[in-house]
Amino acid sequence: MNIDLQAREIQPLRHTFARVAAYTGDKPASRYLEATLGAQPSANFHYRPTWEPEFELFDTRRTAVKMRDWDALRDPRQFYYATWTMARARQQDAMEANYQFVDSRGLLGKMPDALRAHACDVLMPLRHVAWGGNMNNCTICARGYGTAFTAPAMLHAMDQLGVAQYITRLGLAMDEPGVLEAGKNAWMQDARWQVLRRYVEDTLVVKDPFELFVAQNLSLDGLLYPLMLDRFVDDHLALQGGTAVAMLTAFIAEWHEESARWIDAVIKVAAAESDENRRLISGWYATYTDQAQAALAPVAEFAMGEPGVTALREVREALNARARKAGLDV
Repeated sequence: MNIDLQAREIQPLRHTFARVAAYTGDKPASRYLEATLGAQPSANFHYRPTWEPEFELFDTRRTAVKMRDWDALRDPRQFYYATWTMARARQQDAMEANYQFVDSRGLLGKMPDALRAHACDVLMPLRHVAWGGNMNNCTICARGYGTAFTAPAMLHAMDQLGVAQYITRLGLAMDEPGVLEAGKNAWMQDARWQVLRRYVEDTLVVKDPFELFVAQNLSLDGLLYPLMLDRFVDDHLALQGGTAVAMLTAFIAEWHEESARWIDAVIKVAAAESDENRRLISGWYATYTDQAQAALAPVAEFAMGEPGVTALREVREALNARARKAGLDV
């Protein structure tokens, strides 16, 4: 018996979703594009929100920033749920290896007691700053428009929660659980933290999602993490025997550098959309970065003494350069 095998090429009727093809043409698209482009609901809403009846459920008027196409605010990392979880899983594995290395060699126990206590005093209140970042990015997701803008904000919110958890785990590794309560008390009562606490709590009630994006993700985080990780942990603590703290906060530094690519890309596209957008976003940046710098000044001095003042000024100059590169008037 003879068997005649033949290959036949089957041409697909379409290569991607129609809502994606409207942007890219009828050709194969990445999973990121298929999860993002045209996914924002824009019509056929059944009711207006009773708490804001002047708006639709999803409404571009919730922000003063104007975009012809909100899907233009794309994430250069091309994160959607699957790629984001895979990236974070790899980083989690690396962090577990860091913890195993530090624990097996007793590196935290070899730190001077005074240095370990100071590290806890400075870093533990930052759990509450990260929690504020989580809440603010949830707000950006809830009130923003366009899946390209809101979906990464939700992922960023969960990353901020992860930052808070890693700081918590660091505190428990360095000291007894009471160190967390001490950090909370400092956040609530210590005068050195109250200006920063006021900044965080004031941003919780900012309603414009893009203004909040600037206030939280660009202005505050753009100063906070380079100051507290690059300058305090990597330069100040590590040189005095606190290398283990740098290893156990490695995810936070890596995450901040990675997420800055997304933040800068959003700012750059929105600012380039129109002169009105550029002036508006530049004004927000100037206002909130001045406030964030003033809020971090007593924290920087508490953490590093007089060099902390210089470090904060240098971090501000670096953030200004970053904002200029993104197209803002600084």
